[in-house]
Amino acid sequence: MKKFFEDIKKDIKFKTAGPGKKLTEETSSKYQAPQAARSAPRNAPTEGAQRAGAAALARIEQQHRPKVQTSQDVIRNQVRRELEAEAAATAAGQKDADVEGTGVPQKDPSCFSVSGVYFICPLTGKTLTKSERESHIKEAILMRFSEDAMEASIMMVHTFNKDKEKVKAAMDIICKYIDNICKNPTEEKYRKLKVSNKVFQEKVSGIVGTREYLQALGFESTMLPVDGEERTEEYLVLPQQESEALEQMKVHLECLQKGEPIRAKLDRQPQVFRPSQHATHFELPPDFYNLTAEELKREQQLKSEMVERNAMLRTKAMREKDEQRERRKYNYALLRVRLPDGNILQGTFLAWERVAALYQFVRDSLENGWQPFELVAPGGQKLKDDDELALNECSLAPAALLTFSWDAAVQADIAAAGGKTIVLLKPALLENIKILS
Repeated sequence: MKKFFEDIKKDIKFKTAGPGKKLTEETSSKYQAPQAARSAPRNAPTEGAQRAGAAALARIEQQHRPKVQTSQDVIRNQVRRELEAEAAATAAGQKDADVEGTGVPQKDPSCFSVSGVYFICPLTGKTLTKSERESHIKEAILMRFSEDAMEASIMMVHTFNKDKEKVKAAMDIICKYIDNICKNPTEEKYRKLKVSNKVFQEKVSGIVGTREYLQALGFESTMLPVDGEERTEEYLVLPQQESEALEQMKVHLECLQKGEPIRAKLDRQPQVFRPSQHATHFELPPDFYNLTAEELKREQQLKSEMVERNAMLRTKAMREKDEQRERRKYNYALLRVRLPDGNILQGTFLAWERVAALYQFVRDSLENGWQPFELVAPGGQKLKDDDELALNECSLAPAALLTFSWDAAVQADIAAAGGKTIVLLKPALLENIKILS
């Protein structure tokens, strides 16, 4: 249609151009237009007509000309499709995420190799979960005040404060207080501690439990008048002490200096299983991991990249960095030991515990634990009882199956004497033996 309109315009222009002429004619001869043509000039289209024609031409071109996609259009379409696919995958992945959104796939708790990580409070003996242990221990220490205020205050100082350097600084100041009192038992000024004193405020007051400790020593909160002013100020005042009481203060001070934080002890959860081909299959609960949600999501990708990294030429520093990063992923290790009779002993450990802790656990589980034995890690690595390596440094975290064997030389001596080692595990463990599924 566009070509049709262009042909019409050319035809009109040709007819209004006048008659032709030969190239040999004088250029001075003037053209005389026909009378009819001069008497009826063509009117130019109006502005509205021009706009209407342009709009019609645009519509015709839009209908008949296919839209050409540029490279940017192709890129936009590709990005849109990828975003839609990613959104769909994310929506599907969230269905498998747990309620708290930690990124750990939600599974039936019964399928885990162990129900979780548990701790035992050393003060009450109660079994606690990870989330319960701190609040329970603090409550147990506070309840201890009714029995022994001195012991409870020392526990507070070492357990409720995380900064060991600040705790040590506070204890050094308290040591000076007590030392001055013991050296000058009749001097009242040494038995009066001004609470608003700068050193007391900066070094002592900010440490939880120090005030309770001083009160357990005998200091009493007293409001005393300020010299030259009509107001009072708080002091901790110690009544004059007898020589025996001063000696007892020194003992309490030594207890403060040697105090240790009260920490919940990891529950090994010892369990024995019958011989099973599933001994190397582990399903660990989320408590075993020390990963963020994003790291957990990338776990599968990192495993696939491991093959490629191993194929690359890497320096020793690069390999050690990767190994350290791998160790930090796990807080705990679930270890199984296959015994000579086929039974499997299982226990939970901190990932940074020493190999000696594993040996002690196995030894405590044996009926005749006095006999020397060996533990062999996956890959044939023999672990030594006195080895200072941590479990994660031996690639035993987060889970591993080890092989138990008696010391060959000792067994040879027992056999030569006509003896034989038969019973392995203690009866209490065998009473609760289970089938590993």
